[in-house]
Amino acid sequence: MTSLATLGADDLRAVMEGFRTALRSHQGDINRLNVYPVPDGDTGTNMALTLEAVVAELDGVAAGAGLAEVGRAIGHGSLMGARGNSGVILSQLLRGMSERLGAAGEPGVGPEVLADALAHAADLARRAVVRPVEGTILTVATAAAQGAAEGLLGDGATLLGVVESAHTLAADALARTPDMLPVLKQAGVVDAGGTGFLLLLSALLLVVDGQPLPEPSGLPAVVDFEGLGVAGGAGGAGGAGGAGGAGGAEGDHTVGDLRYEVMYLLYAPDDSMGAFKEVWAGIGDSIVVVGGEGLWNCHIHTDDIGAAVEAGVDAGRPQRIRVTDLAEQVEEERWVREGASAPGAGASVAPLGLPPTTSVVAVVTGDGIGRIFRSLGVHHQVVGGQSMNPSTADLVHAVESVGSDEVVILPNNKNIRPVAEQVDALSDKTVRVVPTGSIVEGFAALLAYDPEADAATNAAGMAESAARVVPAEITRAVRDTTTDAGEVHDGDWIGVSRDGVVSIADSPVLCTRLLLSRLLEPRHELITLIEGEGAKAGDTRQISEWLGEEYPEVALEVHHGGQPLYPYLLGIE
Repeated sequence: MTSLATLGADDLRAVMEGFRTALRSHQGDINRLNVYPVPDGDTGTNMALTLEAVVAELDGVAAGAGLAEVGRAIGHGSLMGARGNSGVILSQLLRGMSERLGAAGEPGVGPEVLADALAHAADLARRAVVRPVEGTILTVATAAAQGAAEGLLGDGATLLGVVESAHTLAADALARTPDMLPVLKQAGVVDAGGTGFLLLLSALLLVVDGQPLPEPSGLPAVVDFEGLGVAGGAGGAGGAGGAGGAGGAEGDHTVGDLRYEVMYLLYAPDDSMGAFKEVWAGIGDSIVVVGGEGLWNCHIHTDDIGAAVEAGVDAGRPQRIRVTDLAEQVEEERWVREGASAPGAGASVAPLGLPPTTSVVAVVTGDGIGRIFRSLGVHHQVVGGQSMNPSTADLVHAVESVGSDEVVILPNNKNIRPVAEQVDALSDKTVRVVPTGSIVEGFAALLAYDPEADAATNAAGMAESAARVVPAEITRAVRDTTTDAGEVHDGDWIGVSRDGVVSIADSPVLCTRLLLSRLLEPRHELITLIEGEGAKAGDTRQISEWLGEEYPEVALEVHHGGQPLYPYLLGIE
């Protein structure tokens, strides 16, 4: 084909669609580049989901729309749909590029405007990161801008020449990222976010000159860097972690030190954001704040969730708050990937006759748990949990898939509840949320479910039933810390209730015994014990025998849940 001389609105749409296709196919390869001890999500997944939101926004733009309208859709879609640190930075890059392209006018933009757009994008992204780190996507984007500028030198600059020069310098910079970040060199990989950004330039080459997108490796653990166009890239599998964003390699914190990822959209005046960033700079790292004109997408790693959210309340109005426990993310992501196609996911009950007045949608975290929810009358299950929170769209889809006009949602996790609360406004159905913060509360809530009652009546009764349960869980500590129950060391078994850490021990059996001895009261009659991955039959038997000796008046029910990370979930009634 003849290379394009200018880039028009339809061409820009095609670039975004090509970029989305490339990220979809390379998603696994990019994810395997994550190297930090604690992940910031899977970089490839977060970038791919961000582009899904961009393409969905473009689908709503009428055919024949100009560059300005297409550019606005790209900026808005990426801002609203950004996932994780890498997705937020990518959204700023796309916003910066589309701003300059959209302002250029019709019928299309030439090489000078494209080079200026790439430079503006790199500058905006760098300014959005509170502590920029070299060896990340920022470095690769800056190199692309420099390459584009070099492509303008001499007489007869062309659009293709600018894109090829940008791609060459970006690929060279990506290959050198291990020399800038020791953690990358140690793992033998290049930066994940930079790898994803290079695919944007590949999508430009596809549209401008018909050059095919690079093929994914297709390998289980090694990325084909030559296929990605990375000269001299190091091969090998990354460890569990995410170097896909400008992480906390400076300051008092490191990515591995901070427990939680907090993200939200913030409606706030532009002049309040300076003070907002100063507050965040004091409580965390990996800080990215992008947006403008009253709407901002905010991302931070921190140990102080409350302070991170309160800063948003002081500045304006935070919405769509997402809190991720980074220490649990790797294991739970594995389970969600496997569980999305498991028998427990999706519709739980085959339609027989007329649908009930009110159906139930529940978020689940294990195959056995899914079977229990199914037996208790749940009509649709959504796979998710503490770190892999389902999106609003996932829950809306589940609600729309059931036959009833009224629906109750059981989020079964406090981090998923804010997302669930949005569904009613996005559906024509009547939707109510029961504020269940755990799986055992979800079980208890279903004991009060009446299929023929309306959603409001069910929600009230189910919430009352759930509140009667004392939820608790047994898991393993991932770092040293101090709690009200005493000093916790990495690898200790800990028992956690609504009040925090209750017990600390060197075995799950002793930890469970200490937990129950501190939570059981004379009024309690029943303990529900849900075995997860890692639970041993011998351990469960020891717990059962101890309960029979020490608390003979309390009944014990044991179920297989199959949930990751928590060998035991407990409900005390």
